[in-house]
Amino acid sequence: MADTSDNQTPGTNKIPWKCTVCGFLFTGEKPPKGCPHCHSPSGEFIPVHDKPVTCPVEDFDVLIINGSSHRAGNTGVMADIAEEVLKERNISYRRFNLNEYTIDNCWCCYAVRAQSCDYPCRNNDDDMHVFHELLAKTKAVIIASPINWNNMSARLKTFLDRTTCMQNLYHLQKPGLTQGKVVGILVCGHEDGGITTAMNIFLNFQQLGYILAPFGIAYRTHGAEYSSNEDREFFSTDEMLRTHTRGVVNNVIEMIDLNIESQIKDRIIPVSE
Repeated sequence: MADTSDNQTPGTNKIPWKCTVCGFLFTGEKPPKGCPHCHSPSGEFIPVHDKPVTCPVEDFDVLIINGSSHRAGNTGVMADIAEEVLKERNISYRRFNLNEYTIDNCWCCYAVRAQSCDYPCRNNDDDMHVFHELLAKTKAVIIASPINWNNMSARLKTFLDRTTCMQNLYHLQKPGLTQGKVVGILVCGHEDGGITTAMNIFLNFQQLGYILAPFGIAYRTHGAEYSSNEDREFFSTDEMLRTHTRGVVNNVIEMIDLNIESQIKDRIIPVSE
């Protein structure tokens, strides 16, 4: 249900806005000051669009995935820093915040019949088919995730589950689409579990044939004794987080420059579960 009571200036340029965290709809000239349902700040609202999501036509090198439910939150700080480095190094990239897209749960087709889990994915009714194309065409991916219960976010887990159709190509004796590509991993959180989260993310990409950049993981936690407001201030100003994030992105770029993907493409023996 839409809500329009947020001290908006009267006018005729009202548009629908959607909270990307909980889906609350709002109509106004600008987003509300905060979401009345989940209490997320106004930065989590985006204009509602009904056009189907399509894969960008222009080629680019690095895919940034923000796996947080809060695109403008602490994980977004790390994604912002990643963008900063890529711009400085003149590396083409695109950033995608998963909470802006519809990604359904994996159907686990392989559990019924191995040949049913193929590329392209049988579920073409959501936005994941675009991300499949992006993973296949880009040289590297930088994944940013919060720590939720000592692991990655539920949104990111669903996203990674949906890459099964690409991983299953190896079991179907078909050419893989991602071996030799590079991955960098950025993790932050209020609680413990940084390295566990990072390694669980990496395991998925390792099964797809990705190579972890040297010193390709950065994680930073704050502590359970702090409030969410104190977390936001910490992550937005912490020099270690900034330095380590920049280091991971730099190392991903250096790996891209080595062009390892093309050098080993026909020499790799898939060993995939």
